[in-house]
Amino acid sequence: MLSEESRRKIRELKIDDLIDILDDQEQRPDVYASLSFDDRLSLAIDELYLRKNNSRAKRLISAAKLRYPSADINTLILEPRKLNKNRMLALASESYQMEARNIIINGYTGAGKTFLACAIAKEACRHLHKTRYIRLPKLLEDFNLATQTGVGISKLVKRYSNYHMLIIDEWLVEIPSEMEVKYLLEIFETRYDLHPTIFCTQYRQAEWHPRLGGGVMADAIMDRIVHNADTVDLGKVNMRELLARKSD
Repeated sequence: MLSEESRRKIRELKIDDLIDILDDQEQRPDVYASLSFDDRLSLAIDELYLRKNNSRAKRLISAAKLRYPSADINTLILEPRKLNKNRMLALASESYQMEARNIIINGYTGAGKTFLACAIAKEACRHLHKTRYIRLPKLLEDFNLATQTGVGISKLVKRYSNYHMLIIDEWLVEIPSEMEVKYLLEIFETRYDLHPTIFCTQYRQAEWHPRLGGGVMADAIMDRIVHNADTVDLGKVNMRELLARKSD
């Protein structure tokens, strides 16, 4: 509990929001009681930073074209998927994003893959990282259109390579052609060890290689994705059906 003297000093520093943030932590022991002092302080600093940069963050969230812009890492439904709250917060943290580790989100249709990816991406925007959500079919459509119209493919590769966080939904729902695989390799090669990519997919990693053509380029893509990635398995629970039943 903050003393009045501490509150006075915080107000003199013109960071009044910090008082509200720390008070909120005190009032939500279900979320914060299990965290260490360092973790709570880190979250408080992150929240203060986000509030100070709120306007810019809102613009980035809009530009990211998230499928679920209302998704939020702090309000995720953890059950019945047995998701660990601390792990989800860690995956969405600033420090994790700076490590440039990929995230692979597996699960059946309706398991909430896209929602989780959007929640993580929204945190990236709040940390002022340029982010973009796109479905693989649209990513490949952009490539094929550029090929047909003579627009430089290098511009497309540069565009998708430069996002601080890229979310590719419906990963490998379509089997890409050899030229499309080469295009994807160029993107992942440029992003490797620089920026994280989130992959939402129904397919296990063992199924990726043949769907990528099974050749040298498939090897190269797998190498640049899976060896520097954390996997979240959402299983078979259909969250759409579950939430629909609860609302009845």
